[in-house]
Amino acid sequence: NDYLGRDKTEKKKESVIDNIEKYKICILIPTYNNAKTLLRVLNGVQEYTQHIIIVNDGSSDQTASILQQYNHLKIISLSKNQGKGNALQVGFQEALKMGYEYALTIDSDGQHYPSDIPVFIEKLLEFQKPILLIGSRNMNQDSVPKKSSFGHKFSNFWFHFETGIKLTDTQSGYRLYPLLYIPKKFFTKKFEFEIEIIVRTAWNGIPVQNVPIQVLYDPTERVSHFRPFRDFTRISILNTILVFIAVFYIKPRDFFRNIKKKS
Repeated sequence: NDYLGRDKTEKKKESVIDNIEKYKICILIPTYNNAKTLLRVLNGVQEYTQHIIIVNDGSSDQTASILQQYNHLKIISLSKNQGKGNALQVGFQEALKMGYEYALTIDSDGQHYPSDIPVFIEKLLEFQKPILLIGSRNMNQDSVPKKSSFGHKFSNFWFHFETGIKLTDTQSGYRLYPLLYIPKKFFTKKFEFEIEIIVRTAWNGIPVQNVPIQVLYDPTERVSHFRPFRDFTRISILNTILVFIAVFYIKPRDFFRNIKKKS
């Protein structure tokens, strides 16, 4: 039974590896001062693919020396820290240049498990159309910081209001993006970018869905760069703008489109 179990696991892994190639998927890892966990994340991802793009967003710790071990991967080093949103946009542009059609983003702070990569691939295979997938974390764990739990509920509420789509997690950075169907230009470059991109992609008619993932919040390892007051203020401003656009443009546009379809 153990042999059969291992054989089944290996076949499943081989299938994931094949489909990463087939669907032109890369793993995009933005990183900023996460030297404690970066090695583990990179080694875990490499069990599934070498199609990896790393964006070093001006790290000042040991990140650069760690990345010297991974010269076989695509590494983009930015001279100064410009924010996660900017790092993702740089990665998306590079992925498109390299011919990829999907980018699976994973945070380098150790909270995501590379072993969840198959969950995204399986959902893509099931859907068979362009889709944006967001990992859904269990935010009821005792280890989850209160600021993360509050931000989670806050973000879910506004995303539902702005798009009509109800999700269990809109803040997780573990995502599969359909590169050919996301907006070409963006307004934000920091943490709020991950809200902007899912709202505007949904407005473009691309389905946005959750897939279940594991999450690890280890206070001895994890370095969070989220600054509650500053980043929450930016997120609130962005949501105000998105609500205005949703109410005065998107909802009327969709209303008249539906009338046209029926007539």
